[in-house]
Amino acid sequence: MSEALVATQAAGTDVTVPAASGARQFWRRLRAQRAALVAAAVVALLVLVALAAPLLTAIEGQDPFTYHPSLIDSARGGVPTGSFGGITGDHWLGVEPQTGRDLFARLVYGARVSLGVALGATVVQVLIGVVVGVAAALGSRWVDQLLSRFTEIIVAMPLMIMSLALLAIVPSSFPRPLLVALIIGLVAWGSVAKIVRAQTLTLKQLDYVSAARLSGWGTWRIARRELLPGLAAPVITYAALLVPTNISVEAALSFLGVGVKPPTPSWGQMLTAADVWYQAAPQYLLLPAGALFVTVLALTVLGDGIRTALDPRAASRLRIGTGRKREAKADASTKGANGKGANDKGVSSKGAITKSTSSKEATS
Repeated sequence: MSEALVATQAAGTDVTVPAASGARQFWRRLRAQRAALVAAAVVALLVLVALAAPLLTAIEGQDPFTYHPSLIDSARGGVPTGSFGGITGDHWLGVEPQTGRDLFARLVYGARVSLGVALGATVVQVLIGVVVGVAAALGSRWVDQLLSRFTEIIVAMPLMIMSLALLAIVPSSFPRPLLVALIIGLVAWGSVAKIVRAQTLTLKQLDYVSAARLSGWGTWRIARRELLPGLAAPVITYAALLVPTNISVEAALSFLGVGVKPPTPSWGQMLTAADVWYQAAPQYLLLPAGALFVTVLALTVLGDGIRTALDPRAASRLRIGTGRKREAKADASTKGANGKGANDKGVSSKGAITKSTSSKEATS
């Protein structure tokens, strides 16, 4: 609540104190969604694996860059020797065709690149989108028109084509993961700005913002102290849904050969090299594809759970683990009880009518 509004109500005694903090309410609503909790556990496990990649590869005794030519069959075109793609006690998931590099090491190090690029791009998108959206909503009519038209141009730009063009002209000496994150963030912030602008225009009409304006606060102080806290819920929700999209974009750019360059491992880059080995060494294709699928699915379900927890009035789009069956069962039992009560009432009314008729006949 606005400090100005609190000061205005200080003379009275009707001051409402929330029973629980917003964080507790959010956690309570999120815990009610079992699918979101499972997705959060999967995401936490993926992040832990990415952070612990050096430790995990040290335990295995391998690294993602060392070639093992003795583990591939040159006579068969570089197919890994042994069964199941060369899986042994030294190579937990087998080795890469043609090079013999350890697949487990490249998979966990690829998680660092894919998740790092996606999170970095999301941060850039949110920062630019919030600044532009708030400036458009609080600025003059001309500022709003200018920023809104520029945002629409950004939204209309095809993300993949613009990213391909920008990545092609940047020197190869620039760190590639950082470059991919910056380009995705700089090209795809338009949707965040449109959401923030619309939400800010709504918040401007609320009483506590009007009280702050009447108390003499400046525009940017109001934005910092009153509007930004109100924007937290929609921005966090949309950011959670942007992460899986950015992972897919990074994988697509690496698959097209303009993203992360070898020898740096990346899931999209592994898919690029695996497109000709899906028959001879299917695990080389299935492992990065499965990791991408699980990551994107978990982040999408978690993002939807966060959206529902922050806005309990909105029903979840993914009806998994939200108690839908329990609600339907409760509704059915309630209807059954109501129907039974109505039948009992009908039977009682019928008995009363019969009794009244009998009394009349006896009197006559």
